[in-house]
Amino acid sequence: MTAEDVAAFERCVAGGGVALFPADTVYGLATDPESRAGVDRLYEIKARGRDRPAAVMFFAREPALAALPELDAPTRAAVERLLPGALTLVLRNPRGRFPLACEPAPERLGLRVPLLEGDLAPLAGASLAVLQSSANPSGGADARRVAEVDERIRAEVDLVLDGGELPGTPSTVVDLTGYARGRWEVLREGAVPRAELEAAL
Repeated sequence: MTAEDVAAFERCVAGGGVALFPADTVYGLATDPESRAGVDRLYEIKARGRDRPAAVMFFAREPALAALPELDAPTRAAVERLLPGALTLVLRNPRGRFPLACEPAPERLGLRVPLLEGDLAPLAGASLAVLQSSANPSGGADARRVAEVDERIRAEVDLVLDGGELPGTPSTVVDLTGYARGRWEVLREGAVPRAELEAAL
C-alpha cells in the first residue's frame, strides 16, 4: 500500500465511486456514506437488501469520536479502549447521523476503525469516512485475497486496492447501545474473542 494508493482511494470514494479495499480483517467495499448513488451501487454490487444496515468506517479513532460528539461518557470511554481494532461497534445514534448507513434503524449506528499495520499502515492516513461492507455477495464467503473476491464484484467496482493476504476472519460485532446502563452484547463472533471484550468492558 502506497500514498498514491490511498490518494486514489480517497478520490474514488469522494466522487461517489465504489472501491474494493483491504481492512484489518477481510476485503471490503467502500463508498461515500453521504452519496445515495454510491450507497445504492454498493448494495447492488453485493446484491444486498436495503433492510440490512452497513457500518461507517473511519481510519483513525479521533475523527470517529469527533463525528459523534453526543456519545455518553461511558460509551465514549469504551470506544477509546476498543478501537482501533477488528470490531464493529453498534452505538446509539440519537442525532440520526449517517442515515444511509443506518437504514432501516436510524437510531443505531455501526462504527468501524480498523487497526492497519505493516503493509496496510498508509491506509490509516485516509482522511475520510466510508460506508463499508464486506466484499462478497450477500451471504457469501469473506475474502482474504483479492483473487477470492467474486469476479462480478471485481468487475463492477471503480477501484481495486490489493493489500495482499489478510487474516480472513470478519470483525466481531458488539452492541454497545446499552453500555451506559451496564449492558453489552456480542451480536457476531469474529476476530476479537469474547474474553478480550470482557477484559476491556
